[in-house]
Amino acid sequence: MGFVETEARGQVFIVRINRPERLNALGYQIRTELAKAWDTLQESKELEVGIFTGSGRSFCAGEDMKETLESGVVGGKRPEKDALMDRTLQKPVIAAVNGFAMGGGFMLVEATDLRISVPEAIYEVSEAKRWLLGGYQHGFLANLPHPVATEMAFGFRFKAKRLYELGFINRIVEKDHLIDTAIEMADHLLSLPPASRVNTVQMMREMRPKVPKDIADLGIRLNDHGDKDDLIESRRAFAEKRKPAFNGWVNPEDRYNPPTL
Repeated sequence: MGFVETEARGQVFIVRINRPERLNALGYQIRTELAKAWDTLQESKELEVGIFTGSGRSFCAGEDMKETLESGVVGGKRPEKDALMDRTLQKPVIAAVNGFAMGGGFMLVEATDLRISVPEAIYEVSEAKRWLLGGYQHGFLANLPHPVATEMAFGFRFKAKRLYELGFINRIVEKDHLIDTAIEMADHLLSLPPASRVNTVQMMREMRPKVPKDIADLGIRLNDHGDKDDLIESRRAFAEKRKPAFNGWVNPEDRYNPPTL
């Protein structure tokens, strides 16, 4: 049984995660099916615009914690390539966010070109809760003011209205109008001269902020600075609905000796 549904409406390709009983959490099967869907969009001669949504009250709740604990693979097993997430998909994608977009679900939204949300959607960058470094890059990539980017990196939750006011979301519409609004936006893109659409997608993506290499390298080192047993403990505590018992550091002196630039 598949968990990702696809539908072609003319030149528009709708991709929907459909595992509402698990809040559309990202297990390996869903990641693999999404990657195949983006390959279909990329390779098609007829399809030109993607719409990305979910079923139920969640767009995507992020990492499938149950699967992680069963497999022991922190962060979850992933397919070798995913054209949306590795930024090789050459066609525009519109996010139609129907509910929770947490952790990896937030990152799926972040990878899209245009974003529509229902007002009740909740957004969260979850790295600070599950790894040894918060998601420092997300607010930067969204051109958010530094205090807001800091709030995001620490895993605070954001309502759709606030992200709309900050410019991360393009439209807020009621759930009954979500897909229709996404199709209207897709139709506008399709009304443009084809070269204009393709070239504008390319240009706008090239203009996205990029984390400098020295900062990204520091991020890798900071993600290793601490007791990695806490990675599994955070996920186990979440699954067991209890307060985590974190270690912090293998060597307590590491608390005062973080990696630096």
